[in-house]
Amino acid sequence: MTILKGTVKNKNKQPIEKVSIKFNKIGTTTDENGKYQIRIPYKEEITLVFSHISYKTLSKNYIANSRNGVRLSVILSSKTEELKEIIVRENKKAVQGLQKIDVKIVKNVIGPNAGVENILMTLPGVTNNNELSTQYNVRGGNFDENLVYVNGIEVYRPFLIRSGQQEGLSFINSNMVQNINFSAGGFQAKYGDKLSSVLDITYRKPTEVATSADVSLLGASVTFETPLVDDKLTSISSFRYRNNSLFVNSKQIETNFRPTFIDFQTYFSYEASDKLKLNFLGNFSLNDYNYKPISRSTRFGTVADPLELNVYYSGEEQDNYLTMFGAFSSEYQVNNNLSFTSTISRYNTQEEEHYDIAAAYRLGEVDANIGSENFGNVDFSEGIGSQLNHARNDLDALITNAQIKGKYKANRMQFDFGVKIQKEDIKDRIREWEVIDSLGFSIRPPNSISNNQPYKPFEGPITPYQNIRVDNEVEINRVSGYVQFNERSFWAENEVWFNIGIRAHNWTVKGNGIASKSQTIISPRAQFSIKPNWDKDMLFRTSIGSYSQPPSYRELRDANGNINVNLKAQNSIHYVAGMDYSFDMWERPFKLTSEFYYKNLTNVNAYSIDNVRIRYRADNNATAYAYGLDIRLNGEFVPGSESWVSLGYLKTEENINNRGNIARPSDQRLKFGILFQDYVPNLPNLKAYLNLVYNSGVPGGSPSYADVYQYQSRLRDYKRADLGVSYIFTDANKRFKTGWLSKFKELSAGLELFNMFDIQNSITNTWVRDVYSKTQFGIPNFMTGRVLNFKVSMKL
Repeated sequence: MTILKGTVKNKNKQPIEKVSIKFNKIGTTTDENGKYQIRIPYKEEITLVFSHISYKTLSKNYIANSRNGVRLSVILSSKTEELKEIIVRENKKAVQGLQKIDVKIVKNVIGPNAGVENILMTLPGVTNNNELSTQYNVRGGNFDENLVYVNGIEVYRPFLIRSGQQEGLSFINSNMVQNINFSAGGFQAKYGDKLSSVLDITYRKPTEVATSADVSLLGASVTFETPLVDDKLTSISSFRYRNNSLFVNSKQIETNFRPTFIDFQTYFSYEASDKLKLNFLGNFSLNDYNYKPISRSTRFGTVADPLELNVYYSGEEQDNYLTMFGAFSSEYQVNNNLSFTSTISRYNTQEEEHYDIAAAYRLGEVDANIGSENFGNVDFSEGIGSQLNHARNDLDALITNAQIKGKYKANRMQFDFGVKIQKEDIKDRIREWEVIDSLGFSIRPPNSISNNQPYKPFEGPITPYQNIRVDNEVEINRVSGYVQFNERSFWAENEVWFNIGIRAHNWTVKGNGIASKSQTIISPRAQFSIKPNWDKDMLFRTSIGSYSQPPSYRELRDANGNINVNLKAQNSIHYVAGMDYSFDMWERPFKLTSEFYYKNLTNVNAYSIDNVRIRYRADNNATAYAYGLDIRLNGEFVPGSESWVSLGYLKTEENINNRGNIARPSDQRLKFGILFQDYVPNLPNLKAYLNLVYNSGVPGGSPSYADVYQYQSRLRDYKRADLGVSYIFTDANKRFKTGWLSKFKELSAGLELFNMFDIQNSITNTWVRDVYSKTQFGIPNFMTGRVLNFKVSMKL
């Protein structure tokens, strides 16, 4: 036997999805890129039949003359009466400005947080400088500006998480995913009210009984799927466990780290009749974070003037994040033209953030004299001090919503409309303080009475450097809706698409001791795409629209825990122009995508970033802009395996209180990413995966409550390469009828090498003070080092 691979296209060189390829009783189908793979006899003539409902059936006699794999690509002729419909389907996502991501790549490519977000980090315009976090920034926005949907339902994340190592598991379970669509800006009105991006996930409906499992040194997952009741009822459920100790223990801080991150998700779908379908999506997640730092030693500075920070800790942090989510939906097909989808969902998060950590530090000069007996040791201490951090923060948030969406099709036109009602109840208790001293003298908070110790005695009270005691009970009621119109038509011999839509959103904020405030925003949006009747397969698109973001509870709360009910919605005007060019190179399919964008932002709620915690000013005293260029080339650099190269340029600045433009916290000028898949030609089941990312440094690492106009230094560039090697023992193209491997539908094992070059990336700075020189030193907090992981995946 040998492996036959290839691509099926139409006469316009566009790949065709779901083409059936059969010989005898063996068969397979093409994926969304028109690719297929099937095992055929060696040196035996067979008749391959390529069939598709919209194309003419093609029969081809073929003999495989190599055991190392062969290729056969064919072109199918379209049925004349179906030609126009085929074109619509092939370009549907592209004209909407959506990138469709292959689920198979998500499962194969490695990363510290393997999954959908890991793939997004390789796309242009998407950045993340913290490998322990699944949060991502898009085109100058922060994570709070991104929309995330699963089966059309918006999902959320915990509120209090402040570091990547606390996050645990992403809501999105890649073992259950069927479709992934992503827009980095300029998206349609049917999506919600956020400023930056949309990630639209669809979970799959099983077609067979199967159990799959993944086991590694970082955790495990088990997924069970089955069709029931004559295939009218389908069920897919997945349990996941994650332990980041392997990563955290590779950092410079010695710790006693005992995390437990678990979640369970289930998705049921029932076809009650030809017109009615009922669905349920449920999720339970528990993150227990027990962290006890012991000591830390970090060297920094220059070769000529090296410094070393030694920190000794006592105390611990105990955090608990419990989230529960449930959503019922129904899909009703009134007739061939009209359909409705209704959804009721509820999300609850119960969070506890409790810690008491004391840190005593010594900052000293390192002996850099090569001939000295103390070479490499600290021979003079410049600063000695300590700090005590305390928190008893508790939050309980309940988000309930109901929505109905409709779709009406008529010839080449389509109307989409919907309305959503949402209620948010948040109870937030903040008890947080920090005491800092240097050489026994208390450091007082900014803008307080001057303290000139030890030269002058100070007899005032000892005041914490930071002290927050707030109880908030806030209720936010929202009503939003949209309507949009789509049409496909022809302009001369060129095919064109356009979309016009508008959104409206009204919200009211109220609570104990808070005056009620109601506001409304209107957001019009439009898209236009054209596919010229050229020999070259090219598509041009442009979009313009107003994108407003009514504030969430996190945005309403300032750094001191106070709520600003008068906070307005942030607004951004998007201008996007893009091009897709599909072509063949080395007789294999490739696609070049490029987009230029400009965003003008008003009523900006400025913020700072502490690790992954976003601290808002809770005002609208800033304006901003962002512009850039995103380019991606994807295709079969290696036959049969899709890879891509991404390049992005971004510039974003803000003007706070008319003090002038400065770089925003997300101003990451240059982005370069490579996702590469390969295999050994003589051993095609031995595969390699490379994930490489370079992001230029962002402004950050300033002391707490510092004036951002005085601290605009950038963190070091973020550079990371992850490599995975796996061997596939059996899969759909290599099945065994006897032996122990016959029990498995799929089985693979491999090694994953994270941060293979052991590059020291930093996410924040730790600031220590010298009471005599009044100098503050910024010591970088380094991320994870090189880590080796072993992983086994199977499907029964």
